[in-house]
Amino acid sequence: MNQPSPLDKERVIETLNRILELELAGVVRYTHYAFMVFGHNRIPIIAWMRKQAEEALAHAQEAGELITHLGGHPSLAIGPLLETEKHDIDEILCESLAHEHEAMKRYRELLSLAAGRSELLEDYARRMITEEEMHQGEVDKMLRKPGNVAAYLG
Repeated sequence: MNQPSPLDKERVIETLNRILELELAGVVRYTHYAFMVFGHNRIPIIAWMRKQAEEALAHAQEAGELITHLGGHPSLAIGPLLETEKHDIDEILCESLAHEHEAMKRYRELLSLAAGRSELLEDYARRMITEEEMHQGEVDKMLRKPGNVAAYLG
């Protein structure tokens, strides 16, 4: 019977560090977005944005703990922060989706590195992929016009 190759800790730690950086960028991004929301729906939208910032911080902390669990050193860097100067809520949500898609790629990369090699990392990656997919679905629904049930991004 074929045994899976051993866990490539170096690549896993590198991937976890990219995840950490992206999640920290999410904290900054969602905090900034909350500052820039204006209009009648400001209160519920900024509450949602601040909740997303808190969630991103929790995700960053979990990634950092996994890095040290594996004997690595958590990055002090923050992922890319793109300031488009576009602060319409639809544009903000589209930027959010792009950021979430990038995070999803990293979680899937981690899953492929961990598959059959570490249940801890597999479970973590699957849980984070599920959370990201749910989050993307919520943003997609927010981008739809009232009464439109078709997915925004298909």
